[in-house]
Amino acid sequence: MAKIILVGYMGSGKTTIGKMLSEYVGIPFYDLDDIIEKYIGKSIPTIFLENGEVFFRKMEHKLFNEFVKDNDSFVLSLGGGTPCYANNHLLLQNSNIDSFYLKNTVEELVNRLKKEKQQRPLISNLTEVELKEYISKHLFERNYFYFQSKHTIETENKSEIEITKDIIEKLA
Repeated sequence: MAKIILVGYMGSGKTTIGKMLSEYVGIPFYDLDDIIEKYIGKSIPTIFLENGEVFFRKMEHKLFNEFVKDNDSFVLSLGGGTPCYANNHLLLQNSNIDSFYLKNTVEELVNRLKKEKQQRPLISNLTEVELKEYISKHLFERNYFYFQSKHTIETENKSEIEITKDIIEKLA
């Protein structure tokens, strides 16, 4: 029985690492954004457009808390902003949860996200210079919440397998 939560900025590898970790430890993987989309019946960009961010954050908080309470064993990746709203970061410190911050450098995130800009509405229209500034500002604001995770995994110059093994070592 393990409750593992992955935290980090968009593009930090939460989904990729979460799926690998899930296979390795033999427990199911979930993505909170997928849970929200299924519950509401709309994509995240559509929810933001039609219902607004406040509605989204309320649903995110409700479904995050319900999921953690109702499930015994999982790997869960959170949205980049999840820990930063509605005191969600406090749940990361719960005694029966292993939470991990996948910590990337700004440069690493820029390199990853510039390839995925079209799939990410918040950054799709940004130049590379604007993207770097955007990420730097967000990381500065969000790091307090990300660092509420029980563990920090430095990801720079590490493969997905190395990052997964780092997490597994901390679980032992």
